[in-house]
Amino acid sequence: MAQYILAHDLGTSGNKATLFSTDGKMVGSRIVSYDTHYFKEKWVEQNPEDWWKAVCLSTKQLIGELGVHPEDIQVVSFSGQMMGCLCVDENGNPLRDSIIWADQRATKQVKDLEEHLTQEEFYRIVGHRNTPSYGIQKLMWIRDNEPDTYDRTYKVLNAKDYIVFKLTGKFVTDYSDGNSMGCFDLENLTWSDRILEASGIDPVKLPDLKPSTYVAGGVTEEAARATGMAPGTKVVIGAGDGVTANIGAGSVDEGKTYCSIGTSAWVTTTAKKPIFDPEMRTVTWAHAIPGYYAPNGTMQYAGGAFNWMKEAVCTGEREAARQSGTSVYDLINEQIEQAPPGSNGLLFLPYLLGERAPRWDTASKGSYIGITSETTRADLLRSVVEGVTYNLGIILDILQQHIAIDEMIIIGGGAKSPAWRQIMADVFGMPVKVPTILDEAGSMGAAIIGGVGAGLFDDFHVVDRFIEIERSEQHNPENKRVYEEAKRRFNDFYFALRPVFEKHQAEGADGWL
Repeated sequence: MAQYILAHDLGTSGNKATLFSTDGKMVGSRIVSYDTHYFKEKWVEQNPEDWWKAVCLSTKQLIGELGVHPEDIQVVSFSGQMMGCLCVDENGNPLRDSIIWADQRATKQVKDLEEHLTQEEFYRIVGHRNTPSYGIQKLMWIRDNEPDTYDRTYKVLNAKDYIVFKLTGKFVTDYSDGNSMGCFDLENLTWSDRILEASGIDPVKLPDLKPSTYVAGGVTEEAARATGMAPGTKVVIGAGDGVTANIGAGSVDEGKTYCSIGTSAWVTTTAKKPIFDPEMRTVTWAHAIPGYYAPNGTMQYAGGAFNWMKEAVCTGEREAARQSGTSVYDLINEQIEQAPPGSNGLLFLPYLLGERAPRWDTASKGSYIGITSETTRADLLRSVVEGVTYNLGIILDILQQHIAIDEMIIIGGGAKSPAWRQIMADVFGMPVKVPTILDEAGSMGAAIIGGVGAGLFDDFHVVDRFIEIERSEQHNPENKRVYEEAKRRFNDFYFALRPVFEKHQAEGADGWL
């Protein structure tokens, strides 16, 4: 009799329910979307009941359409958006919409914390900078601006934690989502007394911290009726989406590293200790695997910069693709491959939305540098991909100062481009491996966590059963030498322009110069 694991990936745009067999095969998936509410420029919220409805509907669709017997689902586990702030009462009823990761309203609360802790002190505790993105700053904002809601708050949850409550009635979170609250002691895996004292937040409002493999309980009768699952099905709490992807991309041993290229992009590895960069350019998450950490650098706009180039520069390719019925991406890749490595000296700073790692610079702008009378269209296109990859290469260089990394698994939309894959191999100077399935790392990671937690798998090395490497790109030593020099100039030009960007931001000008 077949046995299955159900994984839910609660993202920003919707929930994906994916069913895996215990032999590592993906059986099917269903996505149910929900709304995100953007307002007052920096405010971003979601209705948590939309999450629950999406989980219920996607589960019922998946079970019904695949003809799976609910009793054959051995465990359900989760990957979920991180750095949220959902206030619920003692019965688990939401007291307001959830303030999600993208919300940036809590700037005053960041400054309030800075009166008690320097950025470096905060970073050394949490592994992250003190910014408005994290949960504790958002909860401080609620306390300061919605005191009645704060007083009535029994627990503060992230997205997956709310669904775990709806299924089991338990208020828990895992270490990775605890880390995303911004009041977490990374080395001791506990809530940080020092940050909580500085914040003035009552620690009893925080959920219990557990490993990602923790079985919160079984699906209740009420939840079974709502979802179509069998009562008593084991519920494993899983982890935040940035960490479940570590598992699903095979980063389960020290030095195993992957790069995800979507709208944003990141490089993440696995380590036995947190990496505290003296310049605070990278961050460290608590890993889903007990005893490990997930050092990471995330850039703001990677595939996003490629998409900007496609829309703003590639009008000819888009029209040709429309007329011929071919892929615009294939036509763009053909152009990219016509330019030499280094794009004839042309550089592109991919900072169209400012930058997180390694710059932490909200003022920086996207820029072409080095255009000459001999610059070609192919140079313009290739330099965008190279600029994104240089930025990722700098993140990799920082991680390599602390840990040995000799190969890279790449996932996400950018991994579909042969030209980009080769550029990554050459810039990183190491083999780049591409799995057969590029877009399921979060769901796959959640499934593996669930299987380990439920006792179906001995350990996380079972990921080898789930991942099949489709191809591997080897780096070209000559191209690597070209890119090492180009990456150095890329870095030099950024630092030369940073004072100009900062002056521009301070003046509040609408143009860039």
